[in-house]
Amino acid sequence: MTDGPLADLLVLDLTRALAGPHAAMMLGDMGARVIKIESPAGDDTRGWGPPFIGEEDERESTYFLSTNRNKESLVLDLKTEEDRDVLARLVQRADVLMENFRVGVLDRLGFPVSRLHELNPGLVVLSITGFGHDGPEAKRAGYDQIAQGEGGLMSITGTEKPTKVGVPIADLLAGMNGAFGVLAALHERTTTGRGRVVRTSLLAGMIGVHAFQGTRWTVAGEVPGLAGDHHPAIAPYGLFETGTAPIQIACGSENLWRALCAALELDAADPRFATNVLRVRHRDELVALLEAHFATDPAEHWLGLLADAGVPSGKVRTLDDVYDWEQTRSQGLLLSVEHATQGSLNLPGSPIRFDDNTFSGGRSTHLAPPTLGQHDESIRKWLDD
Repeated sequence: MTDGPLADLLVLDLTRALAGPHAAMMLGDMGARVIKIESPAGDDTRGWGPPFIGEEDERESTYFLSTNRNKESLVLDLKTEEDRDVLARLVQRADVLMENFRVGVLDRLGFPVSRLHELNPGLVVLSITGFGHDGPEAKRAGYDQIAQGEGGLMSITGTEKPTKVGVPIADLLAGMNGAFGVLAALHERTTTGRGRVVRTSLLAGMIGVHAFQGTRWTVAGEVPGLAGDHHPAIAPYGLFETGTAPIQIACGSENLWRALCAALELDAADPRFATNVLRVRHRDELVALLEAHFATDPAEHWLGLLADAGVPSGKVRTLDDVYDWEQTRSQGLLLSVEHATQGSLNLPGSPIRFDDNTFSGGRSTHLAPPTLGQHDESIRKWLDD
């Protein structure tokens, strides 16, 4: 048994790659028992690399390790009647089933939603697709970078040409949205006693985070372009070169603009920059002015000065620096787990904390991502008890 706010839940994770596994991991972080059901070949991400760790016969993909903590692994070949029967027995006990097959695949395997709810009327089903479960593009496979492009995110990211985000953001957002929808359906079940199907997609995740860029078109009729390293509607807000390294500044109010000018001994009432509208209009001049100022001293000098002035600012850290940073560690965002074959591993932690413990996630201890079929025997034994 685990602890955490979801410790009484059983989640069947039939997903692979990233979006679905991320959703299941989020629930596992909160204490749910997550059984990851894999084909005999294993999740696709077990082969995504390099980098890998371990010897060839026990190697593990760091990609797989990133999104499968707090799970057990059970191998089922759903093309066989025997293993389909095992899945049916698991469904009868489960609270949640997650899948990200192409539209229609689960039906062909013998588990349409109608049968799932015959086996367990209270089951919440999460279905994640690339472009939605219906509509003219429903049968397209979902891959993150394609969704970033089709969903418009790449058209507003970059400086000289459309650029993808440095992580699979379409997958991750689909997983987060899916987990959120599952929790809503579970809450509803407490009054209705019945489960329902939660649907989301990579495309929906992209459009769901357009925010003010979306309303620039839907309301103002303006098509946003590449945003680069500066905010399109606030200035100064972005990345600035200094004598040694870039720094970032965020002046989201007139008070902060005046504080910045006071710290840098600039004229806050300069007619080119006296209001945010004017600063956005004259952004290129403003950036040139500030960078000429910043070029005289190293980044650390300016970060200290800006901090003293109360102006939000920061450095651009590399990932090794992020994980060595005491603030990261103080938030429980680096977890130590014991892997079945690789020993002690450090993993990025859950972004959520609760007030009664110092751990990231809702549980006091975390499980390492499983090896393929690691829990076959124990799960089958539990089913037979």
